[in-house]
Amino acid sequence: MKQIQPILSAQLLPTLLAQSDALQDELPDETVDLAEGPELEQRDLVIPTAMHGERLDRALAQLLPEFSRSYSQQLLAEGCVNCVLPEARLINKPSIKVRAGEHYQVVLRPTPQSQAFKPEEMALEVVYEDADLRVLNKPAGLVVHPAPGNWSGTLLNGLLALDPQAVMLPRAGIVHRLDKDTSGLMVVARTRKAMDALVAMIAEREVHREYLAVAYRKWNSSNPLREVEGAIGRDYRNRLRMAVVDLERLPGKPAHTSFECLSSQEEACLMRCVLHTGRTHQIRVHMAHIGHPLLGDAMYAGPMQLGISRQALHAYRLRFIHPITGESLAFEAPVPTDMRELMDQLGLQSGLAKT
Repeated sequence: MKQIQPILSAQLLPTLLAQSDALQDELPDETVDLAEGPELEQRDLVIPTAMHGERLDRALAQLLPEFSRSYSQQLLAEGCVNCVLPEARLINKPSIKVRAGEHYQVVLRPTPQSQAFKPEEMALEVVYEDADLRVLNKPAGLVVHPAPGNWSGTLLNGLLALDPQAVMLPRAGIVHRLDKDTSGLMVVARTRKAMDALVAMIAEREVHREYLAVAYRKWNSSNPLREVEGAIGRDYRNRLRMAVVDLERLPGKPAHTSFECLSSQEEACLMRCVLHTGRTHQIRVHMAHIGHPLLGDAMYAGPMQLGISRQALHAYRLRFIHPITGESLAFEAPVPTDMRELMDQLGLQSGLAKT
């Protein structure tokens, strides 16, 4: 049996808690099966003063932040939790109140979630870096953050390998996301001060993000410009999708995107997209809503592809004021090969001159 000594440090615990909180809505309940499977692990935990008088299941959920509270309750029910100091006893009631200084031994098997926050070497294209932040050019196909179905091989894992200090930051410094199959620019914090500032700047719409997209059908207006303000929420017909929703009837959040048609042919159009808010799948949903779903977008456009195997969306410009130095920063990422070839095929390449 693998022995883990000692306990989570007070410095690292808030970071892991924040990472766990960020994923909590997405994590399924784990199951405990001690009869077979991976090697068991023992954790030795000490109850800190701040948790004195807390329920045991809640204390375990905080001291084992990579596991859910329901998993901690299952551990108790399976007899996997023992108090060893000040007196040895088996604990199986989640409502028992803990006392500061008590020592517990917990036997558990790692779940995919518990393994998620690990460094993994990978080739990351760093466009810019300083002591406070990095700007990356994310390739299509790279998941940004661990989630069900993708507990490893994510940008977060790569960031932990690139910078060991990233473990001290919630989500390894990730302050915004790109969908797995969207390519382009992302800013990542390297210090907590920069991270807090960048999160606030994004919330206040002070980070300028421009995308290039190739969408189905000829642009359906004589005006190349269009503002779309449509709240986005879960599609009640398919919970895996997002949709433009009526906030008087369905839950959602306001969303605003500016579109400019740069080139248009019979089959498709090249669009510049500017995000004013950052909702899940925002550009993809808004483009589908106005009758121009993105090429290659199986979720919102169906099986049609016209020469590309992922949604034709690229975050090509990023501008913001450096949160620490106050310097004005601007970056541009070249259009990736698959999208450039698609534009050539569809006769949309001339639109790039307008960017």
